[in-house]
Amino acid sequence: MQENSSKSTKKIVLMGLDNSGKTSIVLCLKGVKNLSSFSAITPTRGYEINKFRTLGSEFNIWDFGGQERFREEYFENFKTHIKGASKLIYVIDIQDRERYDISLEYLTEIIKLLRKTKFNLDFSLFLHKFDPDMDSVKKEIKEEGIQALIKQIEDLIPPDFLYQIFKTSIYTVFQKLVV
Repeated sequence: MQENSSKSTKKIVLMGLDNSGKTSIVLCLKGVKNLSSFSAITPTRGYEINKFRTLGSEFNIWDFGGQERFREEYFENFKTHIKGASKLIYVIDIQDRERYDISLEYLTEIIKLLRKTKFNLDFSLFLHKFDPDMDSVKKEIKEEGIQALIKQIEDLIPPDFLYQIFKTSIYTVFQKLVV
């Protein structure tokens, strides 16, 4: 594994369940605006390192595939994977209500490992696929359900653990709103 080549290179780790939208977020961060690029995404196996330059900085985005078969290896080698990172973004697909519990269990394990390894990095949660037409396409997703999810997240994260929660969507060419 390659270390950051310079102090100006920012390593960001993206984690979350499979199909939560991590790779789509990477494409948005890279400035991809062609929607057909998003429909051609295949599941990330293991992890992929995306290197690019934008806004005067160089970024290494580590996109970790979220399939169950990879997660145990991530836990076993967490210290190695997270080394040099300045930010970890955990992505939850808000349209996948059936897997909220699994996603929150995964989040809990990541937070335990971050506390155990004592890495000091910026931590964000992206409530992703908060799409503009969600109300008409996914009528079962209501604001009170999102608020209940946020409450569950707040209840499982220790009070001294610093984090921010954002509502995100690729359709706003990557916009994040503070919750």
